Amino acid sequence: MLSPAQRNQLRKRAALESAAVEPAMSMEGATAYEHQLMALNQDRLRLKQVQSQQGKAELKRQLIPAYAPYIEGVLAAGKGAQDEVLTTLMVWCIDAGDYAQALAIGAYVLEHSLKMPDRFARTTGCLLAEEVANGALNKLKASEDFDSSVLYTAMELTAKHDMPDEARAKLHLAIGKALLVYAEANPTDELYAVTLDQARINLVRAIDLHSNCGGKKDLEKVDRLLKKHAETIG
Repeated sequence: MLSPAQRNQLRKRAALESAAVEPAMSMEGATAYEHQLMALNQDRLRLKQVQSQQGKAELKRQLIPAYAPYIEGVLAAGKGAQDEVLTTLMVWCIDAGDYAQALAIGAYVLEHSLKMPDRFARTTGCLLAEEVANGALNKLKASEDFDSSVLYTAMELTAKHDMPDEARAKLHLAIGKALLVYAEANPTDELYAVTLDQARINLVRAIDLHSNCGGKKDLEKVDRLLKKHAETIG
């Protein structure tokens, strides 16, 4: 583990080195980057020894904090040089359930059009939209809450990026389901009807993009709740 002073020095080196490399160039050869890439390759070997996907996710949660100073430095001062460490850690953050950090990195990756490593077949926009949506849907299916603001951030970041309709439908579906869950848990909220309206808009859009997305029953529930609410206040 790095000491606070070492973490600060790494963050500063990452900022200085990334600021010195022009867009469309690579961070290859920069000292901090090479050290992080070496550590990343070693950690990949550790991950390969774990067969369980849940086990891999837990190990990533343990490994990611060591890269935090590097991430902070690049995001603060980078000019968009190609960076395999950063793009890989973005995916690791998704796998580890740290969606806020994944989207913070994703905003930088999308802004500068960084290329994903060859092993990733999807575009960055599609990967972010679909994997954040998958994470939310899995949480909601397990009756766990999911912050809809994370989904809205993913939607905003990826709005202009091309992807299959099914992928974007998942994001709208996740937003609709998350808002429905929140509304059901907070029936006295002054924005109850507004929340349900937004849930309906997203569920309708999800179904329009992919008719078999799985949102039809949720849409029926939203319509019933809206009707009941209208009758109550009417």
